[in-house]
Amino acid sequence: MEPLREGPQAGREPLKIVSVIGTRPQYVKAAVVTRALRNDGRFDEVTIDTGQHYDAEMSAFLLDDLPDVQRARNLDIHGGAEHEVLGRMIGSVGDALTEENPDAVLVYGDTNSTLAGALAASTLDVPLGHVEAGLRSYNRSMREERNRVLVDHLSQLLLCPTPTAMENLAREGVEQGLHHVGDVMYDAAIAAHEQVANGGDAPGAHAVATVHRAENTDDSAMLDKVLGYLRGVAAEHPVVLPLHPRTRKAIDAGRLSTEGLDVREPVSYLEMARLLTTATVVYTDSGGLQKEAYFARVPCVTLRNETEWVETVAAGWNRLWTVAEYEPRREISDYGDGHAGQAIVDALADTLGTR
Repeated sequence: MEPLREGPQAGREPLKIVSVIGTRPQYVKAAVVTRALRNDGRFDEVTIDTGQHYDAEMSAFLLDDLPDVQRARNLDIHGGAEHEVLGRMIGSVGDALTEENPDAVLVYGDTNSTLAGALAASTLDVPLGHVEAGLRSYNRSMREERNRVLVDHLSQLLLCPTPTAMENLAREGVEQGLHHVGDVMYDAAIAAHEQVANGGDAPGAHAVATVHRAENTDDSAMLDKVLGYLRGVAAEHPVVLPLHPRTRKAIDAGRLSTEGLDVREPVSYLEMARLLTTATVVYTDSGGLQKEAYFARVPCVTLRNETEWVETVAAGWNRLWTVAEYEPRREISDYGDGHAGQAIVDALADTLGTR
């Protein structure tokens, strides 16, 4: 593949990469890539945070765990109807990109911040890389699915976490710029587990649950069904439920019961890693936590009717809550070797022509 832009020659300035993020999981993903970029002399990196997750307390203790993205430029865009917020994001990210004049933009995952960054970069004709490209749940009613499909088809550099993601893109006719780099969350999990080893409760002391997806929280009847399911689990063993602010608001508005659940305030990334090391099982609607459960070798039950992380189901570490049994268990090699951050840097170098 021909370089998209002329790379730096000896004595020239490094190429500038702008990472666009906006949610807590994206901070974790971006921290891996940011660290690799800032340790590589070929690149300079700037992180732009749209402000999509704007809870001050949640952001503060997250950044305590992730010093590599402390310097993020926060656009503080939140509040209002979703379409209106997305429009403001696109405009503000576009203004920031015009000011920064990057050689490429990186976006992460499937959020509205991802879509805003991709559309702004595409409008300005800046090369776009998508970290976690190629994931598919095949449920177009989910905004996350619509976002990831749109972003993939706008991107010139498709940074895929698994071979299945590569195959999904090939089936859609996307054949240029594909790289199987592994999963940046695996890099992050390795580092986190090293920091929290030998701490916390005895193994198997509790289950861990999280609920935050719009498909579960925007419908009071659906949220009540999820909470009822978790209350049933809690009759067998304790369930720790760090509660996302949006979920807490929905529970309060619907006057729903969390009786029997160990409801807690949101926890930091490292505290969640600590909880996972001692958990007997995870119940979640989070795509990221499905994988983090596997990285900690903890079985998972996904509180959705489908998942984009199909490898975890096929390998017997994850099942949908609508399915009674796990598949036979085996290890998963698809997520790489724990060096996805460096693989992304090398793919950028190849694409932009730095070597």
